[in-house]
Amino acid sequence: MRPTFARESVPTLTPAASLVFTTLLSHGPLTRAEVGRRTKLSPAAVTKAVRPLMELGYLVEGADEEARPAVGRPANLVSVDAGRALFIGVKVTGDEIIAVLADLCCRIRVSRHVALTGREPQAVLPAITALVQELLIEAVGFGVQVRGLGIAISGDVDRANGLVRYSPFLEWRDVPLAELAGTATGLPVTVDNDVRALTVAEHWFGAGVGLSDFALVTVGAGIGCGLVVHGRVVSGAHGVAGEIGHLSLDPRGPLCHCGNRGCVEAIAADPAILRAVSAATGRQLTDPAEALDLAHGGDPGARAVYARAGEAIGRAIASLVNLLGPERVVISGEGLAAYDLFAEGIRDAFAASAFGTASQCDVMTRPLPFEEWARGAAATAIQSFMGSDTYEEQP
Repeated sequence: MRPTFARESVPTLTPAASLVFTTLLSHGPLTRAEVGRRTKLSPAAVTKAVRPLMELGYLVEGADEEARPAVGRPANLVSVDAGRALFIGVKVTGDEIIAVLADLCCRIRVSRHVALTGREPQAVLPAITALVQELLIEAVGFGVQVRGLGIAISGDVDRANGLVRYSPFLEWRDVPLAELAGTATGLPVTVDNDVRALTVAEHWFGAGVGLSDFALVTVGAGIGCGLVVHGRVVSGAHGVAGEIGHLSLDPRGPLCHCGNRGCVEAIAADPAILRAVSAATGRQLTDPAEALDLAHGGDPGARAVYARAGEAIGRAIASLVNLLGPERVVISGEGLAAYDLFAEGIRDAFAASAFGTASQCDVMTRPLPFEEWARGAAATAIQSFMGSDTYEEQP
């Protein structure tokens, strides 16, 4: 029998309430005074923001016995009740679907993988639906209802309308995925670009916690970038902010699937590297792992391809840092398997191209498995559920 659930939604929250919630999500438990300091809200405004969330059970308050002063009562800490709600996050790749069941603090409780038998929507949607149904059954064991579904997919995604405009790896165009998935599962659905979804999770729980400006660059099947500016994950007026993979570095360079030449993605993404290593070595390679093995084995042609890829990534990151000045750039993605081959090229190109003090930006690597990308999708569902899609957090 199909599990049932309520279409509960949090009453429309004020921007202050959404700000308080997301601050506690990333930094809690906190005292009300600390919430006020971090959000720059007055004590009265904090109390007003906290009250409806506590009445609904999403926030709880308790005494911090360890922080008991010499005289008087211990401080009261406010925190998010992680077990109050569950969310499902789904990451779609070109080969498989990864789904997770996460709590309100976006901690993964259950994960599932399934291989794709085809990339057309008619094959992908039933696979998503089947995984969601499995996780809805798992949720019954937790005694908590699932409140939303987030789906993360590569390409040009219109989150506001739940529309996949173009996904190059799936070859999708204008697929109303939120509507289709909502009809199939009965859940409220949020659809977002996979890198932006991962950026939301990193902003709330990972390498971006406490930073008002940072960027996440992903390297692998494509070159992606998520941006946080003034504490807000941004997509831009047209939904494609951060597409550094399509910065054209060489107008005479290799043709990119977007139609331009010399894009970072046409030089440094896995398919581009595979083609270039095949050409440089005269071997017919079919898997990026084969190219990686040749480079690690010392093949000069293969190593030169990876060096060029690292240079392209480094120049792209420098352009990003020169334009936006983030405090940190995090490099992740399945392409980190080749980071030892990329590293020198990234470092040298970044140093040569970053302007002035922009070169002081902290550039770090952070391997993240695909479960973390699905967790990012769950984070976007939490955003939508709590009405914090447009919040602007102060550090």
